[in-house]
Amino acid sequence: MLWSPPGAMHRLGSMDILRERIEVPVPDGTAMAGYLARPAGEIAPVGVIVAHELFGVNPDIRSIVDEIAAAGHLVIAPEFYHRDAEQGRYLARDDDGRRAGFALLHKLSRAGAIADVRAAMTTLTSRYAVREVALVGFSAGGHLAYLAAASLPISRTAVLYGGWLPTTDIPLSRPEPTLELTPGISGQVLCLYGGNDALIDADQLERISTALRSNEVQHELVVYPGVQHAFFWAGTPAFDRDARDDAMKRILALLA
Repeated sequence: MLWSPPGAMHRLGSMDILRERIEVPVPDGTAMAGYLARPAGEIAPVGVIVAHELFGVNPDIRSIVDEIAAAGHLVIAPEFYHRDAEQGRYLARDDDGRRAGFALLHKLSRAGAIADVRAAMTTLTSRYAVREVALVGFSAGGHLAYLAAASLPISRTAVLYGGWLPTTDIPLSRPEPTLELTPGISGQVLCLYGGNDALIDADQLERISTALRSNEVQHELVVYPGVQHAFFWAGTPAFDRDARDDAMKRILALLA
């Protein structure tokens, strides 16, 4: 599905935000599109990169970009599938979209993802002069966010139900599991998981917790009892309003 460029000005709550589609140059010569939103007034010193889930920069991802921008931040959601998919399109949240998303995820290399995040960071700090960059990632994007935090000078990272961290099941987590890169994390990390996540069991959560503790990473790991994977999105079977509201409060507190 194709998303159209948004209107320049949008009011969310009491805040006017400016929204646009931009292109971010990447060192391999490709141009990565991104959905960007920022407050019409003063911008907070922390810029934010939102790493999309399996389905790309869909309406859910754009809505969280808008919500964080309404809190005063400059926010961009890059299209990390830009090397292999038509930019400006996102996948349906159904079985066909899931299959297509996994096919694209398995083409996204660790080196490519890190280069993409670095390019987005450069855009935020040079074009818009934010002082530091934070990352918020959902599901596959949560994995990407953890990887970036271990590889780049990310000041604050929110990982929402990021999977495959202790495994080598996807290219982002190869050659060694991404969890083994935890010593490289220099910023704060907030991990938010559902206690009934069918993809991330208690053993994986304990391994994530142990890696963060043993490497003395400043972190918080929150597990919501009875909550499933992908609990953040309204209108989906796993949506949990209480967990979503608490998670959003914690994300905004991390970014403040």
